[in-house]
Amino acid sequence: MKKLIAMVALMFPICSSLADNPQPLQPRVSIFSTTTDWAALTGLPLRQFVGNFSWENSDVKQGLVLYYLDAFPCYGEADSVRVWLGPNNKSEGRLRLVCVHAPEKISFAWRNATRDADQSESKGILTCPVTGEYELKIDISKCVRGPEWKEYK
Repeated sequence: MKKLIAMVALMFPICSSLADNPQPLQPRVSIFSTTTDWAALTGLPLRQFVGNFSWENSDVKQGLVLYYLDAFPCYGEADSVRVWLGPNNKSEGRLRLVCVHAPEKISFAWRNATRDADQSESKGILTCPVTGEYELKIDISKCVRGPEWKEYK
């Protein structure tokens, strides 16, 4: 009983200080991949697609890091959604998607960075037209930059 009274006595100043200075609570957000069975929902079989990029040195400068943004009809395979494109047609990473049909366009979060740069905040969305069936062709010069993240509401 003494322990309970001591605990209540210790908690009272903390609780009263919170009551005197109310601050809005920030909700915690949990990010996780979709668990929807798209094949079952659409009646279409899922298939694997691989993204192949083409670019000129002027398109990427010191390097361009792309992170695939999941969107129907595709979702990215967890280990294959980050790709680095660099000068002289050097690249690192591989884009592998699982789709109910070949996409006509896909979107990436992007940022300029060298190959070994640490992960940091991206700039915004890059939307790219896609051609091809299982081997998807993505020409970076035809991609369109969307607004930067700070412009989204």
